This record gives sequence, C-alpha cells and structure tokens, in this order.
Amino acid sequence: MAKEAKSKTPVLKPNFKVENIVASADLGVELDLYAIAKASPDVDYEPEQFPGAIYKIHNPKVALLLFKNGKIICTGAKTNSEIKKAIEQVIKVVRHYTLGPSQEESKGGS
Repeated sequence: MAKEAKSKTPVLKPNFKVENIVASADLGVELDLYAIAKASPDVDYEPEQFPGAIYKIHNPKVALLLFKNGKIICTGAKTNSEIKKAIEQVIKVVRHYTLGPSQEESKGGS
C-alpha cells in the first residue's frame, strides 16, 4: 500500500488595512434634493439616473448619498472620525433644505 503524503494546512496570517467604511445615518427629515444640488457645486443629482443626490466631500475624501427621506449612506471613509466629520459637514448644508419630518418619523418609526 502506497504511503499517502500528509498535507499540512498552511497557517494564514494576512496583513490588512481598512480602505473603505460604509456607514448609514437617518436625519429624520425629508430633504429637498433639487435645492441642495442647486446650492452646492459638490452635489450631483440626476433623479432620472439615480434616486439619491451624490455629495462629494474633499476633506475627508468621502461620498455621501442623500435620499429624499433623510437617509444618508457614507462611503469612502477610513475611520469613524471621518464618518462623523463628513456627516457634520453635510448637516450644515442640508439643514436649510428640509421639508419636515420624514414619513417614517411621522408614523412613529425610527
């Protein structure tokens, strides 16, 4: 009987670094995406192509997807502090373009 070769499972120790964090937030208000896009050159809004406005922030370098219902998706951040800084920046712009409580908030949702 032939001797079978023992196969050893290699121990894998990968090196990694965080390249991109995706985070979500809910402002709890409806947003006027047309007005936001008109007010800021950093916002692209083409509702025929995509239902959200894309807000590109340069420092930190992240992109925020803004939706009419007040939800936000933040992409491109590398740390929690970058996410916080980006959300704080977008709030300064969008707070002037709210349409009242979001439908979910007015129904008692969170």
